[in-house]
Amino acid sequence: MSANLASYLKGIPVVDVHEHHMPGTLLNKDVGLLQLLQESYAGWTQVRPYPLPSDPPLTLTTSKGRGEWRDIAAYLEGSGTNAFVRNLVGAISELYGLGGDGITEENWTDLDTRLRNKHADPKWPGAVLDLAGVETAISDPYTDPLLDVRQALGGRYVSVFRINCLALGWSAESRDHNSNSALEMLARLGMQPRTFDDYLETFPGVLDRLPDLHKVGLKNALAYDRSVNFDTLDIELARSAWGKPSPSPAEKKAFGDVVVDRLCRLAGERDIPFQMHLGTGLIRGSRPLEAAGLIERNPRTRFLLMHLAYPWSTELLGMAFVYRNIWIDLTWSWLLSPGTFPGRLQEAIDILPDESRMMLGGDTWHAEEAYGAIGQARHLIAETLESCVRQRQFRYQDAERLSRKILGDNARAFFRLP
Repeated sequence: MSANLASYLKGIPVVDVHEHHMPGTLLNKDVGLLQLLQESYAGWTQVRPYPLPSDPPLTLTTSKGRGEWRDIAAYLEGSGTNAFVRNLVGAISELYGLGGDGITEENWTDLDTRLRNKHADPKWPGAVLDLAGVETAISDPYTDPLLDVRQALGGRYVSVFRINCLALGWSAESRDHNSNSALEMLARLGMQPRTFDDYLETFPGVLDRLPDLHKVGLKNALAYDRSVNFDTLDIELARSAWGKPSPSPAEKKAFGDVVVDRLCRLAGERDIPFQMHLGTGLIRGSRPLEAAGLIERNPRTRFLLMHLAYPWSTELLGMAFVYRNIWIDLTWSWLLSPGTFPGRLQEAIDILPDESRMMLGGDTWHAEEAYGAIGQARHLIAETLESCVRQRQFRYQDAERLSRKILGDNARAFFRLP
């Protein structure tokens, strides 16, 4: 790889379009090595953090203490070749100067102490993000969709408003997979709808409040709660779900379909970006084409479709060629498989209709993992663009321009950031 191109990418400030940075994790002062592993995608190698329809409810817990070497070894030796684990361990090794040996049975207790000392300093996460070159970060604080992350975490941050609970808000008992209640959330905003029609009429008022909370878009992560097919649009069936503790599956789907479609239409009218998780999640219902009807019905809405919809990246890119209201978030796709990411990025470069369409983020809870994710993205993008230049697909200056757009310029324009 050209040292010049790699160095050029390292100097580009990043507008990070997707993090899960929240005070309870990012600013937790009692984080050691085991907690860092558990509260990252490395933790997903040990336990899936969301239930499938056939699963009982999950109760996830994080260890409080240091644990034993066998707890650490479950990640490093049991899952050490997994890409999620490699990313986090590589980031920790760089930030804490561990050298080529990385985390070992001999050094892990000293590393745990150093980690705890760093996390006791509230300036540490910001310092790590500075090292990663993250200028602006857009967080999805899913445990509290109304959280003002700029007030909670500082001026680097803005956020999106996750709509999952609204799509499941047919009764006081209903909650999304993060335990958020729509009616409780609306009550915090001074809204108490009595009927389904009242409920729909609260949405403009909710969107009116977003700028005051430093929220720059909506986020649909319903792939963890239900299918991403929103095509029923049966308002009478949706209305029949209202007030029922346990509506029928058809009523639940109709309710969510109407709610999501209404929010998409309002977002289009108000020029509010609409992020949407695709791929993985409840995987039988999360492939991109399931969402094609929603996108087609809302041509004025600017959709940012996430994670390259792994494992359906080609399907997503085909949709982005046809529907010109689609933008692509590369986030997480290189963490899942850095080995195949360059090929998927090359395909996106070839297919997308213009250079404004790609952006990226870390998609992490802790600063160390974000450092690793952003660093890996810079490396893989430089590697891919270098290959394009070497094969004379385009010029070196074209690679520089595209890298600036992917790392920051596209996100600034898409989210209307200063």
